[in-house]
Amino acid sequence: MPDGATRIAIPRWIQLVGLPLLLLLTWTLANTLGRAVFLFIVAGLIALLLNPVVRALGRIWIPRGIAIAIVYLSFAAAATFCVIALATVGTDSVRTNANRVNNYFTKDNVQHQTGAERDVYRLQIWLNTHHLERIKIRKQGLEFVRSINIKGVTSKAIHLIEGAALSAIEILFSIVLVVVVSIYMLLDMHRLGAAIDRRFPPRRGSPPLLTQLEQALAGYVKGQLLLSLIIGFSSGLGLWLFGAVGLVPGFDRYALYFGLWVAFTELIPYLGPWLGALPPFFYALVQHPIAALWVALLFLGIQQVEGHVVVPKVMGTALRLHPLLVIFGLLAGAEVYGILGVFIALPLLAVLRALWEFFGERVALEPWTPAAAAPVGAVDS
Repeated sequence: MPDGATRIAIPRWIQLVGLPLLLLLTWTLANTLGRAVFLFIVAGLIALLLNPVVRALGRIWIPRGIAIAIVYLSFAAAATFCVIALATVGTDSVRTNANRVNNYFTKDNVQHQTGAERDVYRLQIWLNTHHLERIKIRKQGLEFVRSINIKGVTSKAIHLIEGAALSAIEILFSIVLVVVVSIYMLLDMHRLGAAIDRRFPPRRGSPPLLTQLEQALAGYVKGQLLLSLIIGFSSGLGLWLFGAVGLVPGFDRYALYFGLWVAFTELIPYLGPWLGALPPFFYALVQHPIAALWVALLFLGIQQVEGHVVVPKVMGTALRLHPLLVIFGLLAGAEVYGILGVFIALPLLAVLRALWEFFGERVALEPWTPAAAAPVGAVDS
């Protein structure tokens, strides 16, 4: 029992009735008010993560309100720039590549053949010159190429990316709401911390509850940065080796840039590994389809090792959680709230672990078995 700490004893009737009702109420609220609960959880995590920065600015005589404004304006400017840049580059890239694919299947050259039809003829000639003339693919290949409605496919791809941009705008409104809620939380965070310390004073030599929560989130950030460094270095090294041995020409020159890109996108849970693999894959695809296959196999192997070994081990050590609990948390977050659930699964686990450690030694359940009575006739010696 910590020195001077308040002990909470939960009577038997609350264990029997109150706790099940509390679990049922929590489940009902999570189902009916899922979006609101999710936004407030995200806002609380952000407030805990930024509170040390705000507190540090307060030490140099900057008022708390101004310090909060400085922190949020800095993060908002950086986030807005990244979102706009990624959305613009992504939309332009999809549209450009869609036009190239469209021209490959529809544009006629001087011989009145599309690029796809010309490649079918070349493949048949290659088979004939290598004593494989019995394989006749020209007729079937031309029929397949001419049956492709590439305009419809490319237009759908463009509409898909435009729809994703509209979804990004909706997400932006949710982000604004989260920012507003977290600002209110930060403005009163020091008062909340003082109230918790009065009701549940920390044990001698240990930090207060809010500080422990902030340290848990700081551990998550350090683990995520270490994970990004490991995956980025592994990807860059693998791509450099491909270029050095001649599997993909040019990778030995651009491996550093591709590795930095993979390290950056690794900060995005779930989608990051796929986004990081796209630029090197398309670069290799321009060089040769077999080169693209090697790159795909490399990233597939890295992602398998990452998901089953690196993430559970690194994040488990950083958060002081068992690797199986890390895997379960990621799967549960994806099941409950999709990709956004994956974003907050591990930081939420870190906070819950800190709360469990803090209150675990302060909460006691009243025993159900009464203490054994002294035997009748017992005489003190």
